[in-house]
Amino acid sequence: MGKDVIVACDFDSAEKTFEFLDRFTEKKPYVKIGMELFYSEGPSIVREIKKRGHKIFLDLKLHDIPNTVKKAMAVLSGLDVDMCNIHAAGTTAMMTAALEGLTREDGTRPLLIAVTQLTSTDQESMERDILIKDDIKNVVMHYAMTSRNAGLDGVVCSPAEAEAVHAMCGKDFLTVTPGIRFADSAQDDQKRIMTPEAAKEIGSDYIVVGRPITKAEDPVAAYERCLREFVD
Repeated sequence: MGKDVIVACDFDSAEKTFEFLDRFTEKKPYVKIGMELFYSEGPSIVREIKKRGHKIFLDLKLHDIPNTVKKAMAVLSGLDVDMCNIHAAGTTAMMTAALEGLTREDGTRPLLIAVTQLTSTDQESMERDILIKDDIKNVVMHYAMTSRNAGLDGVVCSPAEAEAVHAMCGKDFLTVTPGIRFADSAQDDQKRIMTPEAAKEIGSDYIVVGRPITKAEDPVAAYERCLREFVD
């Protein structure tokens, strides 16, 4: 599977989203629909963006008891998204149930990946707030392995961990890496970050880029820069 740049459409309305996406007249980017936009507009925003020819990563990070997640995934499978996700911390039973719910009667399904540790989490906050005392890299590797064993397609991790995930889980196990910033961009609230070019070098399969593109003076130029640095 080829590398790609996923643009995080973290807007609060359909109007702002389509105003942004209408700028892209040549290449339609792979887009991420997160909680803010989905909770604001509901499933209709997914259907409309899909109708316009974009691939979609539906980033809702489900984390609940297995039966609830299974039923929710069965609903999401009908939206024809290309990728969706859950939290690996929800346990193997939850991940297995999610996979069952996502799989349609004909055996097809979107890609399913699991969040390991958010890129806003660092060692200090993980120990203090979540009471996980192990090294953060070990935690990410453990979550990656349990995700693979549950039958998932990959994980969300920081780009710094992508190479190690591939070494442990195989090159076909996808690494989707947020926390991407240009060398001349602000870090914002991300703590474990990397440039697109560096993410390419260490083997990320997909990078998720939000504010460096959506807040840029010229979003199309920023997107094309990401493609040059990560894909080309």
